[in-house]
Amino acid sequence: MDDFGQAPAGIDPTVPSVARMYDYYLGGKDNFPADREAAEKMLAIGRQMGNDGREIARENRGFLGRAVRHLAESGVTQFVDIGAGLPTQENVHQVAQRHAPGSRVVYVDNDPVVLVHARALLADNPDTMVMSGDLRDPGAIFDDPAVRAHIDFTRPFAVLLVSVLHFVTEDETAARIVAEIRERLVPGGHLVLSHIYKGDIQEDVVEASKQVYSATSSGGLAGRSLARITSYFDGLEILEPGLVPVQAWRPDVPWEVPTDPGDSGILGAVARKP
Repeated sequence: MDDFGQAPAGIDPTVPSVARMYDYYLGGKDNFPADREAAEKMLAIGRQMGNDGREIARENRGFLGRAVRHLAESGVTQFVDIGAGLPTQENVHQVAQRHAPGSRVVYVDNDPVVLVHARALLADNPDTMVMSGDLRDPGAIFDDPAVRAHIDFTRPFAVLLVSVLHFVTEDETAARIVAEIRERLVPGGHLVLSHIYKGDIQEDVVEASKQVYSATSSGGLAGRSLARITSYFDGLEILEPGLVPVQAWRPDVPWEVPTDPGDSGILGAVARKP
């Protein structure tokens, strides 16, 4: 369909996918007209707020790369990327294996298009694997025999929840998911998380965003407060500079970390289990 070809079996190309919308934000071509239409609606909403949605997506991707680089350089060589999305530039395995050869990565997603593309890309990389899994059931991911054969869960590993938890709209469910993941971490393990920050965004803007994402395969979107996002790191040691706008997390170019995140879009942090 268009330059993306035919939809795989079981995929309704008229239903937008958050993974394919994100691909569009990043300038990719693995998306359908419905994805582009929904993404353009979100970009228009961002412009009303004075934000560049494409730039926010790039900044979030940059945060992911810098976090993985830091962990790999610190000796963490196992990564579980839940809600990995479509392959793009500077994927987790590319960054990790560049700085720590032999790093092992598990990509998890429930979008069939993501799975097809990721498996094709990684077919010749034995240190990576792709599995179909649901963020709402982290136990099934960690207990999967193939994952357990690929990752040694007795050794430190990192779980990546980068711009995915805000698609779980129920606060109690989101808190349960992260609590289950924290329980699985061993000492020296890490949680990498970024999340849309609600801040002082006007309510009509919030509702307009929810309406766009309610029509996607994810079923919704939930920006959350600073306190609630911080609570996802309970019991963990948050690394410097803390929970900050993603562009301010150990940037490659000088960036002043704001004392108030304001309407910064997406907050991110990396935390270690003591």
